Amino acid sequence: QEQLVESGGGLVQYGGSLTLSCTASGFTLDDWAIGWFRQAPGKEREGVSCGMYSDGNTWYADSVKGRFTISTDNATKNTLYLQMRSLKSEDTAVYYCAAFRVARCRGFAYWGQGTQVTVSS
Repeated sequence: QEQLVESGGGLVQYGGSLTLSCTASGFTLDDWAIGWFRQAPGKEREGVSCGMYSDGNTWYADSVKGRFTISTDNATKNTLYLQMRSLKSEDTAVYYCAAFRVARCRGFAYWGQGTQVTVSS
């Protein structure tokens, strides 16, 4: 059964760093586009990043560009990381990863259950 699991969320101070993991089971990520999304309380879900797991080209939202970076586990091809630094209060949200068949992170996807990131001021 195909499944995605996020981990690594938690409480971090303003200006700190955190790395989230997105791990697949039942399939490998190398043929998929992986998107990170987040949803803050009372707000709509927004895209954070999107890119093909295998080619390293990633789109980042303007709000995180230069602070968030994607990296992959090329040995296993089943884990993708979202490295977050210089965290701000507005980064507080539940973060989700999703694996899409389409390069632009649209359409059918497998979704993880989400992991909470809270940035304290």
